[in-house]
Amino acid sequence: MRSLSLFDPQSFGNSIIALAVAFALGTLIGFERQYRQRTAGLRTNVLVAVGAAAFTDIGLHLLGGEGAIRVISYVVSGIGFLGAGVIMKDGTHVRGLNTAATLWCSAAVGASSGAGFAAEAVLLTAFVLAGNTLLRPLVNYINRKPMDERVTEACYRVHVVCDPAAAADVRERLYEELEKANYPLREIEILSEGEDEMELAAVLVPTTASPEELDVVVQALETWDEIVSCAWTVSTTA
Repeated sequence: MRSLSLFDPQSFGNSIIALAVAFALGTLIGFERQYRQRTAGLRTNVLVAVGAAAFTDIGLHLLGGEGAIRVISYVVSGIGFLGAGVIMKDGTHVRGLNTAATLWCSAAVGASSGAGFAAEAVLLTAFVLAGNTLLRPLVNYINRKPMDERVTEACYRVHVVCDPAAAADVRERLYEELEKANYPLREIEILSEGEDEMELAAVLVPTTASPEELDVVVQALETWDEIVSCAWTVSTTA
């Protein structure tokens, strides 16, 4: 049989080592993800690492270093499709980016194992785990700090509650006041509409802004009798 004629005990031993290293390191990465209840957990990261190792190992056996390079290039691009499956958009927030990046790194760990670079695979695993654990306190510290409108590129909205009959005039006034303040306008949304009141939101192009300048715009709009109330809000960009 052709399979028996191609069997090489030394090559087979190398494959066992490569897959075992990928399995062990994928387990370490996946355990951290599973512990934090992420979408792609223990089994997913292990399978990604082992699969990348297996493909790289096959390419290495068939065509040597050139074959391994070819396979790795396809692994790098192909794992992106798997990562896209764990990225979800929830309103204005995007979730799963970190999990997708971890899967990408698990594939790199597997490819390193399959190519015979076990030490490099261990080193990469250590950095992946450090990124997902040691950096967490720093991320939490940054996230807890209040947003500084002067230095943060964010999405600003100027909200106006007005008489529905005067909506067209209020739109024009919004354009005028924001243009006067040199703030580019992306669009004007209708947030709610009733018989007596309508809420509009002028969405600015994501940029940095001065709270004092936006306060001036709000004060100018509030002088209009057709406008019941006016305020501005800021949120992080996606």
